[in-house]
Amino acid sequence: MDPLAIAAASGLRSRMQSLDLLANNLANTGTSGFKRDQEFYNLFASQESSGADGGPGTVLPVIQRQWTDFSQGTLQATGNPADVAIVGKGFFVVNGPNGALYTRNGNLQVSSSGELAVAGNYPLQDSAGNTIHVAAGKPVQISTDGTVQQDGQNLGQIKVVNFASTDALQKVGNACFQNSDPAKAPTTADGVEVQQGKIEESNVPVAEGAMRLVGVMRQFEMLQKAVGISSDMDTKAIQEVARVG
Repeated sequence: MDPLAIAAASGLRSRMQSLDLLANNLANTGTSGFKRDQEFYNLFASQESSGADGGPGTVLPVIQRQWTDFSQGTLQATGNPADVAIVGKGFFVVNGPNGALYTRNGNLQVSSSGELAVAGNYPLQDSAGNTIHVAAGKPVQISTDGTVQQDGQNLGQIKVVNFASTDALQKVGNACFQNSDPAKAPTTADGVEVQQGKIEESNVPVAEGAMRLVGVMRQFEMLQKAVGISSDMDTKAIQEVARVG
């Protein structure tokens, strides 16, 4: 393949990855606590590659890495006492199938075993690392420091933690994250509030996401045309060589 086709094909691949990210973001605009994913572009050139007559080789556009935007979404008042939201930087801690997970999805429910859990049936942890048991069918009051009360009794304090750096957090499902680096342990979040009767919406800006989606699709079409032009040029070159022979 000639450099034009190689560069266009690399561009197509990176745009396909972008389309996947944008489509997933837009599909989760209604998912509580969802954090949008974005891409970081870079240029790649193989050390072994070289151009004609010792010139520079082909430089290819690639997505170097994917990153997650952890900015806070809009807090929507629902009036539902089973909804809680964190004001400030921090995460609820839940017991996932393979260890602790971290989420800002505060859509609470009571599991079959009587534990306070979030969507996905992951039990919430209290400040001591235990689960919080509540009686089904009875109202629960949650104060701004995360203390859970029922029938005037304290049942525990919802654990809210934060990370000095979110680089080690990897998405699990749509609204949970797993810490991939044990050396970067979370600490108790400071200066946060837990507000009952509110839910944090996705931080995906729908209008911006739709515009970016259209833009990437147009770029994809242009790169497809570039591949077609490259193919036509190669075909014409072969025909010209055959005519000379």
